[in-house]
Amino acid sequence: MKPNEAREMSVEDLRAKLEELTTERFNLRFRSATESIENPMRFRHIRRDIARLQTILRERETNG
Repeated sequence: MKPNEAREMSVEDLRAKLEELTTERFNLRFRSATESIENPMRFRHIRRDIARLQTILRERETNG
């Protein structure tokens, strides 16, 4: 997800996407403990997308 795409989303959409990514990260970590993952770089992408969404949400909270 690009930062510009995230900035165009509403707060509710951002929170929903954040919840979705958090669940996906949990499931991916759970699966990695029991089997090999076909795309281990997905961990990095999910982690960065979560951080990006949290940053944008925080910006909106502080700016009004």
